[in-house]
Amino acid sequence: MSEIAIIKFESQYFSVKDTLECGQVFRFLPYKKGFKVYSADKCCYCYNEGDFAFIECEKQDEQYFYNYFDLSRDYSKIYNSAIEENVDILTISAKAGKGIRILNQDLTETLFSFIVSQNNNIPRIKGIIEKMCVALGERKEFLGEDYFSFPTAKKMAERGEEFYKSIGLGYRAEYIRRLAVEIEKGLDIFEWKNLSTKELNKKLVSIYGVGKKVADCVSLFGYRKSDAFPVDTWIEKVYREDFKGTIINREKIAEYFSNKFLDNAGYYQQYLFFYKRSKEKE
Repeated sequence: MSEIAIIKFESQYFSVKDTLECGQVFRFLPYKKGFKVYSADKCCYCYNEGDFAFIECEKQDEQYFYNYFDLSRDYSKIYNSAIEENVDILTISAKAGKGIRILNQDLTETLFSFIVSQNNNIPRIKGIIEKMCVALGERKEFLGEDYFSFPTAKKMAERGEEFYKSIGLGYRAEYIRRLAVEIEKGLDIFEWKNLSTKELNKKLVSIYGVGKKVADCVSLFGYRKSDAFPVDTWIEKVYREDFKGTIINREKIAEYFSNKFLDNAGYYQQYLFFYKRSKEKE
């Protein structure tokens, strides 16, 4: 049995639940006191208890998950900057979502996952991705239970469109299949890491089936471009109701927020998204 490492981190700026449930990631499940989280070919168990967050993982994956949960970044600076903006809705949102961190996710998994997410709801997205992992991923084991790794592009390219339709992807089946084949033929999405957000967006929307919203999500959650600001239904509500905005085009709304909040835009987006969605659910 593999040796288990436990990472212990103060919970003031780390709520496991809020971090996982704010729309940036899809491969996690409730487990005991918290959640099992799957990333690429790895798994961890994480939870909050008392004044701390705990991450249990295989010893060899300790650095991976330390980086995955972005534990080297000082989120008090981001939080305080949000408060200093002196924008009522942002202040309320930052206080509500104080424990949210932006994850350092596996880039390939993030890109495919957000293509799956288009015009889709979270339970369905999670279900489709799980089916893809079970069918094409590698069987692994953690804490005595099996799980499946996210499949490689090579494995994904071996399947035709019909397979992807059979697991519920509908029109997105062609997008997933085509991207897998392109990566297998040599498309290197890692080469784009040092591009500006604007240039990166151009590259991402050149991928068949990737629109501006998906490009912004992948820029923020996969490439860690913190000036990216994805706009969905919830953010559009924030813009209209709380910023009294009149722009109709979502691309222009994204541009408005990116220009307004600069390098902290992505972090503020998570606060605003989390708060608006939580409030509506209540």
